[in-house]
Amino acid sequence: MTSFQSTLGDGVAEELAQNQREISIAEFFEKNKHMLGFDSGARGLVTAVKEAVDNALDAAEEAGILPDIYVEIAENGDYYTLVVEDNGPGITKEQVPKVFGKLLYGSRFHSREQTRGQQGIGISAAVLYSQLTSGTPAKITSRTKGSDTAEYFELIIDTDTNEPEIQTAETTSWDRTHGTRIELEMEANMRARGQLHDYMEHTAVVNPHARLELREPNAHEKYERAENAGLPAETEEIRPHPHGVELGALIKMLGETDSHSVSGFLQEEFTRVGAKTADSILDAFRDNHFGREAAWQTPGAGDDVDVEAVVTDAISNKGAAATSAFAEHVERAFAERDRLSYTDLEAVVANVSDTVEGETGKSFGDTVQENVVDALWGVLAADENRTESLYPFVDEATTVQKGDAVVHGLAERIAEKFDEETPRARVTRGTLETFVERAAEMTADVEDATVGETARENVADAIWASMVRVEDDVPLVREIAGERDLARDLLDAMTRTDVMAPPTDCLAPITAELVEAGLRKEYDADFYASATRDADVHGGDPFIVEAGIAYGGELAAEGSVDLMRFANRVPLVYQRGACATTQVIKNIGWRNYGLDQPGGSGMPSGPCVVMIHVASTNVPFTSESKDALANVPAIEDEIELAVREAARDLKSYLKAQRSRQKRRQKQNVIADILPKMAHKVSEMTGREELVVDDSLARIMNNVLVERESEGDTARIVVENHSGQSADLDVTDIVTEEPTDLSDGTVVEMDGEWFVKWSPSVASGDDAVLSYTVPDGSEGGLTVKGVDDEKLTVNQ
Repeated sequence: MTSFQSTLGDGVAEELAQNQREISIAEFFEKNKHMLGFDSGARGLVTAVKEAVDNALDAAEEAGILPDIYVEIAENGDYYTLVVEDNGPGITKEQVPKVFGKLLYGSRFHSREQTRGQQGIGISAAVLYSQLTSGTPAKITSRTKGSDTAEYFELIIDTDTNEPEIQTAETTSWDRTHGTRIELEMEANMRARGQLHDYMEHTAVVNPHARLELREPNAHEKYERAENAGLPAETEEIRPHPHGVELGALIKMLGETDSHSVSGFLQEEFTRVGAKTADSILDAFRDNHFGREAAWQTPGAGDDVDVEAVVTDAISNKGAAATSAFAEHVERAFAERDRLSYTDLEAVVANVSDTVEGETGKSFGDTVQENVVDALWGVLAADENRTESLYPFVDEATTVQKGDAVVHGLAERIAEKFDEETPRARVTRGTLETFVERAAEMTADVEDATVGETARENVADAIWASMVRVEDDVPLVREIAGERDLARDLLDAMTRTDVMAPPTDCLAPITAELVEAGLRKEYDADFYASATRDADVHGGDPFIVEAGIAYGGELAAEGSVDLMRFANRVPLVYQRGACATTQVIKNIGWRNYGLDQPGGSGMPSGPCVVMIHVASTNVPFTSESKDALANVPAIEDEIELAVREAARDLKSYLKAQRSRQKRRQKQNVIADILPKMAHKVSEMTGREELVVDDSLARIMNNVLVERESEGDTARIVVENHSGQSADLDVTDIVTEEPTDLSDGTVVEMDGEWFVKWSPSVASGDDAVLSYTVPDGSEGGLTVKGVDDEKLTVNQ
């Protein structure tokens, strides 16, 4: 005994036990507030804004109200005061204290539908942070729609009990007809002003239907909703999907269901599982649990086996006529079948027994049938017959380089594994693979011939496909719930069975159109692209990935691209380096899409914004602060596919842009040389200098649009020298009212007349657009529908 141990006396365990006590969730987060994103004054302020705005957006959308959210941050001595107001439906008097003053209180945790918040921690954590750093209560005003007055509360959280402690509760007036207002005072600073503004701007991008306003000591920003942007699609709660459910969750579901049969359990508890899909899962479960039975060849006409004699010897005391009829029927059944498993053989003998009993009146009971089955199985499962039965599959699955002796030896060694330990030749896929592996190793030793991994897999696949699935009754739900191995077999069957993708009505993706609209609303760029993927599933929860790209324009040309990360329409402001989204972006070869990427990996650089949005019923975050996505392969794959889909459009745009630039440079050179050449030719020949204005269009294969005037007649001549049809919008702005238009329209505005045509001119053709105008009137041509680099305008 050590000296320390020798000092321990009786009652130590009891004394230690007295120091043990339960702690509340509020008390835990009181000492671990960094886990929720409140690890500093700068970040704490941003996190509080984020939680309040997320709640406001969710509340308004659930009530069918287009969100209007006001955020104000004001200095208050050594503290900052945060106010967030919304126009949501309000919160009832009974619920206000629990929503804001109790951690892990909410209505969405068990719901399988997309929401911004789920755990019920966010806004109450902000209240907790406020009271810990400033010692002041949260001030909440809420007015429900249709109510004449509002309810006002001042409260804190009792961290010992995780219950709200109400200090003030009264009825008050409020100019909003409905909504909620929360005011928090906290120890904070504005060092994270950049992240704060990023959060508000990014929120406006992925919530184009919302109107946001931010007022802080040094700035006042408004983010208007996009034109015609409506509320996100309503979501509906769904059941879990069979793919991706974890073993512990499945066992829990099995223990809680009211279903007795596994088929009923699957159809009642999972989405996309009907009777047909449930049957497929049960078949896969039978493969896992019971295995399959090998089917051995039946004796043919040339084989040295007398089936009738074998049957006759196995039957006694049934009379010669009945016995002979029984044997003849069995032989006929054998002749009709190339292979029989043990279960097949039992069925054949049972059918013959019924038939012969009907013909002769003789009954062949269970004992007789068992004797016949045993006798015939001895013939089917004989060593040589097993080998010959397996040989065709082994031969087909191995390469032609394998000699017949090697193939036959491998088949024989696999056949030997079906012995007394497999009386019905019934094995699982895993056991069969073990048989093949051991036989291959022995073949390598004896035959000095290698049977590689691919050949082994092919042999196992071929034999498994030839085996017969058994139809034994599947255990009841309560049996599987109490047996972990059974539950694992069921889980594997669910995973391997093809099941239709989960419904997407539980999700509300932004949609590709609104992703682009959000980018256009907040970023002045030259190019926009977006993509929304089809739904996929992870952990039984469906998810959708969306991507958007903005390029050029007013975006900063220096440094890395601006990566915006979102989950359920919520910006992820912090922990960018720890986020799966960032890793995916870094691993894409962006040079293939026209962006610079120093070193060939890492964040690309250029005037570009890349946004990723993951919508899911259960977003896998790396921590409680919900700042970064966890590395889930299924989600990472979809992120990459979505980004690449949008990036392909960017690649096409940049390629076309480079082509236009080269064309522009070439055109500039020719435009500079042509007049000089014309002048030189004129000097040398003594002839009048050629007019080269139209020559540039013909040389460059451009569309030429030229304005000509003759008296009071003006003509717009369009010549298409390009290789494709041109659809143009031609506008001539004149200072006098035109008449006698040829297929055009006139609009007067502020003393000027806009003469418009929309001609379609085939390659090699021309068109003449004319009108009459008083002599001396000035005009100005504008042409749209053709890239500037492919257009020549003379006027």
